Amino acid sequence: MPLLALQMLEKKIERRIRILEQKSGLRFLDEVAFIRHWIDKPLSMGAVAPSGKMLARAMARYVDPAAPGPVIELGSGTGAVTKALIERGIEPSRLLLVEFNPSFCRLLRTRYPEATVIQGDAYRIQHLLGGLMKEPAAAVVSGLPLQTKPFRQRTKLVDEAFELMAPGAPFVQFTYAMVTPIPKRPTAPEITSQKSELIWQNLPPARVWVYRRG
Repeated sequence: MPLLALQMLEKKIERRIRILEQKSGLRFLDEVAFIRHWIDKPLSMGAVAPSGKMLARAMARYVDPAAPGPVIELGSGTGAVTKALIERGIEPSRLLLVEFNPSFCRLLRTRYPEATVIQGDAYRIQHLLGGLMKEPAAAVVSGLPLQTKPFRQRTKLVDEAFELMAPGAPFVQFTYAMVTPIPKRPTAPEITSQKSELIWQNLPPARVWVYRRG
């Protein structure tokens, strides 16, 4: 990582720690856990802290509770977006939560006992979920750090996800970057995208991108 980028990241973490010192309760514990695991493996996590309420709600807003089928969440972390999906009207029993970190998996199983929690690499979504799917998914909601992955790995994930989803179902992804995490490909013109406004209330500010395939 370039020195300037590392220094900026250190300052961001320092600001986050100062904010944490002023907090208490469940959210505080979640953020401490995120920072601890981020320091250990920064490129394996999509965020330094759990998604803020505004970002989580913005992601959940693209999921239609009336659409049949399971809702897949990739990189569930401590469950901030999971909570927003349930508040949106998604029954917990419909949720398939994929999380690589075993500590977070244990936490998710405690908080959302009716959901199905799968510990594993979300970038192998077909391998993890192919045998569990009884019907096409109504949506895939991703908190994965796509921008840190090679282009080919990102497109492979999206293509495999669409194979598990109903036609026109949304693949919802957040990003801190100003550009789309999944650039348009001449080989996949049927995939469309839309983006939300920048969510300034999140720390750092983020945007939601939604992809659909025919």
